Amino acid sequence: MSDDVVPSLPSQRALGDLVTDVLREMITGARFQPGQHLKETELAEALKVSRGPIRQALARLEEEGHVELRRHRGAFVSTLTKTDVEEVHTLRGAIERLAVSRACTRMQGRGFAEMDAVLEQMKSVDTKIVPEDAVRLDLQFHDIIYAYCDHARVQRVWESIRGQVTVFLRARNASFPDFLDVGYSEHKELRDALALGDPQAAQDGIDKHILGAYERLKRLNLPDR
Repeated sequence: MSDDVVPSLPSQRALGDLVTDVLREMITGARFQPGQHLKETELAEALKVSRGPIRQALARLEEEGHVELRRHRGAFVSTLTKTDVEEVHTLRGAIERLAVSRACTRMQGRGFAEMDAVLEQMKSVDTKIVPEDAVRLDLQFHDIIYAYCDHARVQRVWESIRGQVTVFLRARNASFPDFLDVGYSEHKELRDALALGDPQAAQDGIDKHILGAYERLKRLNLPDR
């Protein structure tokens, strides 16, 4: 693995967390491919760390669903399956219904101003957008909902699946590059539902919103499990 493939590590946080963040970003950004063997020795040399932080990071990434640890064979980047998509979609739907029902009565002016700033970025996109940028804007919008839902456990669950949602959204945007057509309009519709301050309207809005991405992912030729 060449040195220019891996970004340099900052030093202000625990090394294991830093390595986890770097590898997670590389997986979600498609720098590593599904099924690719992640060799501890090569990763340690590339990141200029010992194998201890690499093992710690790979264990964390397995918990998040990004990596599969196979006995006596090592770590491999997880392959997206129909089961993965269905499980993450249903879990996301459950927690985000709760999140929007709480956030819609708590956001007020500041929260909606933050949403509007992201919407303006979405609206200003007038050329072909790469999947990574589409995913970044999408998640920035949804992060605001979780930030204002005032529910620490829901936020922790979201953080635990956010990386997998990133992978799914990237696959969705890479295979169905329609962000220019639906990115702004669909998120604006959800924002308007939240602005009603009605938990049921917010839940109906999020159900409709995330169903589109799920339906597109189901059309991909993925293994069952």
